[in-house]
Amino acid sequence: MADKARRLHFTEDELSDRDIRRAAKKADKAADKADRANEKLPTKRRVRITRDSGRAEATAERLSDKLRPERQSTKAARGKLRIEVSEVTTQKPGAGGRAAVNAPAAALHAARNTVRDAVGRSDNDSEGNSGADALQSGESTVRNTGNIVNNRHYSHKLKQYDKAARLERKSDSANVEALYQRERHNDPSPSSNPISKWRQKQELKKRYMEAKASGKAGASGAAKGGKRAAEGTKSLVDKGIEFVKEHPKAILIAGVLGLLVMLIAGMFSSCTAMFAGSGNAVLGTSYTAEDADILGADADYSALETALDNQISNIESTHPGYDEYRYDLAEIGHNPYELASYLTVLFEDYTRAEVQSTLQSLFAQQYTLTLTPEVEVRYRTETRTDSEGNDYDVEVPYNYYILNVKLTNKGLGAVIRDSGLTTEQADRYDVLMTTSGNRSELFGEDVYGVAGGEYTDYDIPGEALTDEKFRRMITEAEKYLGYPYVWGGSNPSTSFDCSGFVSWVINHSGNGWSVGRLGAKGLKGICDIIPPDQAKPGDLIFFHHTYDAPDPSDATHVGIYVGDGMMIHCGNPISYASTESNYWQNHFLCFGRIR
Repeated sequence: MADKARRLHFTEDELSDRDIRRAAKKADKAADKADRANEKLPTKRRVRITRDSGRAEATAERLSDKLRPERQSTKAARGKLRIEVSEVTTQKPGAGGRAAVNAPAAALHAARNTVRDAVGRSDNDSEGNSGADALQSGESTVRNTGNIVNNRHYSHKLKQYDKAARLERKSDSANVEALYQRERHNDPSPSSNPISKWRQKQELKKRYMEAKASGKAGASGAAKGGKRAAEGTKSLVDKGIEFVKEHPKAILIAGVLGLLVMLIAGMFSSCTAMFAGSGNAVLGTSYTAEDADILGADADYSALETALDNQISNIESTHPGYDEYRYDLAEIGHNPYELASYLTVLFEDYTRAEVQSTLQSLFAQQYTLTLTPEVEVRYRTETRTDSEGNDYDVEVPYNYYILNVKLTNKGLGAVIRDSGLTTEQADRYDVLMTTSGNRSELFGEDVYGVAGGEYTDYDIPGEALTDEKFRRMITEAEKYLGYPYVWGGSNPSTSFDCSGFVSWVINHSGNGWSVGRLGAKGLKGICDIIPPDQAKPGDLIFFHHTYDAPDPSDATHVGIYVGDGMMIHCGNPISYASTESNYWQNHFLCFGRIR
């Protein structure tokens, strides 16, 4: 019978933890699938034939009067046959199995040679040659047929074995995840560091696989060796006691030398383990592709975004004839570290050419551009003259054509999370995002390049709140302090990106504004640009080059200015920030006042 998938057992207290209960349930389901696949593996019958000599001798004695002596002795020697049949799972088929299918062709080949040897190879002996040729033709036919049957049969078998092996690996991964959840449950102060979590899970996986291997290999060995060890224990102990009594000084010297050897070996092994562990940690937290390929892949993704930005900019020329174009545009841009981390998890040491199809797939999932024509029936006043020469006004209906242009940006991070990463891959991705692949300088200074950020609070001066429009804006904005930055986010349920946050505040401030969902570039377009010395609370403040945008001169970040060199904006998280810091001063573009 095939080996059963390894199953874990948890206490009732452990199962009261929701995460453990879910992980255990998944592990059980994975084990059930693996067991079902193993049960479907091909089996063969093993037949064992034995003879019962005792019964045969009894039978021979009862029949001694009827049988001749030599017949009696023969039957007694033979005994009674016993046939034992058992079923065993076959091993993954190899070359040996294929030979059996080709056996008929081999037999015909041997027969052909026999015919040729018998009739000779003379050209004049047409009868002999025709017989051998017929056998050769038969051999070819059988061999071809055997090959077809062989390929189909063993292809089916191999798929069964591969499926069983794949499901067993999934079962092992599910068990490791369940063990990890149990350790988290038992540890009152688990680490929140993604690197520590990743290393902890790798260590768990290593221990699990060692336990699994020893469970298979060690069971029979332990049973066989246990008895022999028990029998020899007493004699060895007795001999050891006698030797110690006779050689006390030798034992003391040997003990000191042994202790020194252990200390030296321990030092070397500790160092080796330390360097090996450090090497694995560095490798697991680093980008493994060449810089040129990482930067090249990111440039290719940015080129796709540039093409999208150009497409939107040219909408009015490529789709003429509309009376109005209404834009609802999310930001265009991505976090280069998210892309590099995902490609590393997926491909490890990838090349620029190798990831092109993946870039196209990610881009198609991140951005959605929809153009929706709309026709409104409107009325205009026309002046007409009646038959008597008097003028009068008439409301005349006409069609007003609108093209709604909507761009949604799901966010590259959200696309990656929904891409079906395994638990191990997701953990590795989190680690790479935390460490920036140990290449924090790779993409230059980027406000969104590193996960996290400092939260800054600020008390608005009382005099600023005397402006009713600003008071409404800041009241709405402060509801979302602490919300995380999410690419493409535009409402409280998804959280926000920078322009999504400002658009939401403008639309929900109660000031009568309705601008839709605009990106930083679009928000700049609804403002009058003002000099910095005229900026006041409630104005918008724009920055550029905060990430690798399609057009470097465009606004790439926006916040709401609150006075005294401070703004509220969606960084990571939403918080107040000083506009006079070196970073924001280097990226400052302009102030804008909403029309």
